Amino acid sequence: MAQPAREPAKGSCSTPPMHTEDAVTSVHPVDEKLHPSRLVPAALQHIAAMYAGVVTPPLIIGQACGLDVAARTRLIAASLFIAGIATIIQTIGIKGVVGNRLPFVNAASSAGIAPMLAIAETNSKGHQPPAIYGAVMVAGVFCLAIGPFFGRLLRFFPPLVTGVVITLIGVTLMPVPVGWAQGGDKTAADFGSMPHLALAAFTLVVILLIQRFGKGFVKQVALLFGLLIGTLVAIPFGMADFSGLTSAPLAALPTPFAFGSPVFQPAAILSLCIVMLVLMTESSAGMLALGEICDRRADARTITRGLRTDGIATLIGPVFGGFPTSAFAQNVGVVSLTRVRSRYVVAVAGAALLVLGAFPVLGAVVSLVPMPVLGGAGIVLFGSIAVSGIRTLSEAGLDDSSNIILVAVALGAGIIPLAAPTFYEEFPAWAQTVLGSGISAGAIVAVLLNLFFNHLGTRSRTAPALKSS
Repeated sequence: MAQPAREPAKGSCSTPPMHTEDAVTSVHPVDEKLHPSRLVPAALQHIAAMYAGVVTPPLIIGQACGLDVAARTRLIAASLFIAGIATIIQTIGIKGVVGNRLPFVNAASSAGIAPMLAIAETNSKGHQPPAIYGAVMVAGVFCLAIGPFFGRLLRFFPPLVTGVVITLIGVTLMPVPVGWAQGGDKTAADFGSMPHLALAAFTLVVILLIQRFGKGFVKQVALLFGLLIGTLVAIPFGMADFSGLTSAPLAALPTPFAFGSPVFQPAAILSLCIVMLVLMTESSAGMLALGEICDRRADARTITRGLRTDGIATLIGPVFGGFPTSAFAQNVGVVSLTRVRSRYVVAVAGAALLVLGAFPVLGAVVSLVPMPVLGGAGIVLFGSIAVSGIRTLSEAGLDDSSNIILVAVALGAGIIPLAAPTFYEEFPAWAQTVLGSGISAGAIVAVLLNLFFNHLGTRSRTAPALKSS
């Protein structure tokens, strides 16, 4: 027989006691610790969304520097390792010191690829990685130095400027996947042959079909599936190189300065610092957007701590073989799409990247992907970067004739190195490094023209800056 329910004691609260499940629901979604059954699949989605972007810079830079398969494998492992550390620091952080404590992914940004390629072209083989890493380290120091004041500088980097730069990043990188589609090695006898072009086209078609007919998670990872299917098709035709698997160690932590001690070249440093400003703007915009998505607004202190993480990762990364580190916009999209806002999900994804980086053989699996397959996927990847820039420009007030002129001239300056690669060959070496990168040239012109049209002698038409912490 059921016992009658007891009435609450006189003077006591009639509200029933809060159970564990109720206590969990009172936690802010950003700080929620999910059950593994939800946490692991959500983390896998973030890994799938970021993986191709994380391994792209080491693949491109390694190829440009003439590194062998084993060295490229080490670069990939280092990129994964640094991305894992940066993401864990960003999500867990030390309150009030470092880390924005949002579900925010940090990893090597594709925005730095073009200027690093320009640095590689102006240095002889064997001296390229040291020159690149010296510039990256100074860019990290630069980020740490101006991070606390960056809220005041944001007004000089409105969508008008960042849209131009992001568009140029995609456009200037497009020759890279085109070269991959032809085989990657311009000195090879079969460079540009029909088998290479057919494999690249097949990979591109696979990605388009998955994007058109795929659902949910499959659609989100269309790029990865395209790389996988393209590689499997290439194997019977002898177009996949398995030598990296046999030479890569099963487990090994990245070796400090494995590619030589950093060399500090003023022109290279200037070009990377310019790109770092763009990356900081992207990170700040990503934090503001993610704060709105997560219902936890990112104030100036949050942005400062987030940029401090970027700076630390960019400074320390080159020691192990990493590159300029910034936000991954695609992962902001994953949070928006899935509405899973827990920072611990992204922290677990960062831990997985750390583990992947500690096992170089896993990086060697990525290096198995034939160049034509990378070419087909790269057209989508870098084209989407240009589209992101165009989307940003759509918010930049292009109904104003001055803004139209600004964008037109800045894009023109950025495309000159593509249209006429020898245009600056009579300039000093430092100018060739800075202006020879379409991103650097376009960014400089965009910033200067924005100052001329929208700041000097007129009231700024841009949004007010964030207050510095």
